[in-house]
Amino acid sequence: MTQGEISNKNEKKQKTRHTLNELLVYLFNYILYIEANNLKQKGVELSINEVHILERIEKASSNTMSHLARTLMVTSGTLTTNISRLEKKGYVERYRDENDRRIVRLRNTPKALEVLKIHDEFHENMINKAIGDLGLEENEVLNATLENILEYFSDMYSDQKKGA
Repeated sequence: MTQGEISNKNEKKQKTRHTLNELLVYLFNYILYIEANNLKQKGVELSINEVHILERIEKASSNTMSHLARTLMVTSGTLTTNISRLEKKGYVERYRDENDRRIVRLRNTPKALEVLKIHDEFHENMINKAIGDLGLEENEVLNATLENILEYFSDMYSDQKKGA
């Protein structure tokens, strides 16, 4: 390989890296913006953050305040403030654990489940568009790539939590 070919290959690699970075940044911003607008157009008067809290309550392996705060990567105080707001709006109910009354658990109300239907529909459409023309192997490569990115961020988050 000549020096010119090596240089050209390096330039293409750098351009690809730059493009990927731009794609990830714009993708993140577009998803949040469009998702929030979609909810607003459907009559949902919650922030995207509040909807994601409802989603986490619905999907979490444990519905305790402390577990949800950890999975949402917020402090217990921040979650308590958000849950109080969602409770006042009629989307969340707090209740005491039957076996240990010190433990506060959360559940979504039927009103929250209606919001989550809208939210899930948005995500379903987004995923259908993302993988619509991909074959099985391409889907597997995409999933592996996104899992690598998630692992990177998860490791960074863990490292930062240890250093804090």
